[in-house]
Amino acid sequence: MRPLQELTRKNIWRLQPYSSARNEYSGKVAKVFLDANESPYNKPFNRYPDPLQTEVKKAVARIKGVEAGQIFVGNGSDEAIDLSYRCFTCPGTDNVVAIEPTYGMYRVCADINDVEYRPVLLDEHFDIDAERILAACDSNTKIVWLCSPNNPTGNALCREEMLKVTDRFDGLVVVDEAYSDFSTVKSLRHELSFHPNLIILNTMSKAWGCASIRMGMAFASKEIIDIFNRVKYPYNVSGLTQQQALRALSDPYEVDKWVRMLIQERDRMMEAFRLLPICQKVFPSEANFFLVRVTNAQAVYDYLVNRGIIVRNRTKVALCHDCLRITIGTKSENNELLAALRGL
Repeated sequence: MRPLQELTRKNIWRLQPYSSARNEYSGKVAKVFLDANESPYNKPFNRYPDPLQTEVKKAVARIKGVEAGQIFVGNGSDEAIDLSYRCFTCPGTDNVVAIEPTYGMYRVCADINDVEYRPVLLDEHFDIDAERILAACDSNTKIVWLCSPNNPTGNALCREEMLKVTDRFDGLVVVDEAYSDFSTVKSLRHELSFHPNLIILNTMSKAWGCASIRMGMAFASKEIIDIFNRVKYPYNVSGLTQQQALRALSDPYEVDKWVRMLIQERDRMMEAFRLLPICQKVFPSEANFFLVRVTNAQAVYDYLVNRGIIVRNRTKVALCHDCLRITIGTKSENNELLAALRGL
């Protein structure tokens, strides 16, 4: 890995972060707050939230098995994706390498930040070849984007190939594990102490059932997290989001139950789809969705929309021609989808 100072955008490395009112007395006990120009009325909504989400990070650390100092909490995983560009790439000069197909925000953020985006096609099994990823990199490549389990394909990427990229690439490797709670593959966040160039993304939106609160996480070395915190906006995660996150995190066993039910339903639905006349192929999945190739995906999608059932049409995505992505809902929702498709 190149020195972190070399990877970091020069103006970011020199940046003096904004010091919020709540940062300046950190570690002290306070009871009268006359520092932040807040209203004294309308409690508890009148006060700014904890800018570093201290209690949330403690709860996440206990569940995820990482240190609180290795956690960045943001407004969805998209904030950490955007910060990776803003902190570690120079517009008009640097580039990033990513698998294709994958989550679309990696490319969108590259375009927003004026950074060249180099997609590398997955193989016929939707898996990666480390050599092809590394061959696409050059001296201006700052980040490699991986997503496992991948979206929209649903499969977990080969762990050994991902680690091969991490070992041999001298920049940062970001692995988006938004769907890892549904996977049997061990999370790469357990490799952080051995691979200082790793950044692992996670979210409250999927297994935790908290998409509405918009809370994402990044796990990385304390040095990388410190750079993220230097650049992020002072109060990037609302107090309401932090409160709801703490409620959810207080009962991880309930989430484990949801995950088990969703996996059971996913397997049932995948088997049921294989029996449908329109089905050409159901692809393996380690997520809370699966990808299926059908005859004329656009016609099937339109048919379902007209019946008030919304799935994701991925037919225009690379390697996904005539494919639909099916999110796993409740048993009754899943049965309604099956009933509609059996009527085709």
